[in-house]
Amino acid sequence: MDSVGRIVSSLDEAARLTGGLPTLSGDELKQMIGLSLDKGYEFLYPDVSLDKRDTWKAHYAQQFREDNPTPAALYPNVFETLNKLKEAGYLLAIATGKSRVGLDRAMDETGTAELFVGTRTADQTASKPDPLMIHELLDSLGITAADAVMVGDTSHDMLLANNAGVDAIAITWGVHDKETLSAYRPVAVIDNIESLLSI
Repeated sequence: MDSVGRIVSSLDEAARLTGGLPTLSGDELKQMIGLSLDKGYEFLYPDVSLDKRDTWKAHYAQQFREDNPTPAALYPNVFETLNKLKEAGYLLAIATGKSRVGLDRAMDETGTAELFVGTRTADQTASKPDPLMIHELLDSLGITAADAVMVGDTSHDMLLANNAGVDAIAITWGVHDKETLSAYRPVAVIDNIESLLSI
């Protein structure tokens, strides 16, 4: 989903509502995308005590779920491409920094739940870049790391793949650019999801 704008504006407003947190630019806030909120707080505010974290998380959740009018929709051709991959026999799963509630809501809004055979969220298991969520998915599906590939658009995704011992394909439509993603040695870097069909 193209949720960058909604995430960043929600993070900015959550910090304002919480108070006592440094003002960060949109580019700085974007760098935490892909992490759980707990990890994201520590990433964004390493010099601030953790006593504000729960309040900040509550403000963020309220903003992202209800108060923020910024749209979050699927990137072009996502549903069609994933459906073609599924029809071709690929097992599709999600490893995300979202919460279970957040992922379920996103899949409901986009009608994509039927495409995936497994999911892991940051509140169910260890957050990226810990490899546990990938290992749990592989185990549950009976797939070896050698037969899996992680597709992601952040350095956190690439590091997760590296830590889990699976190949990675980087896509440049999100937070991090080709140069940043390439540093993690993905097997391919693509600019649109349809390219998955040819590789």
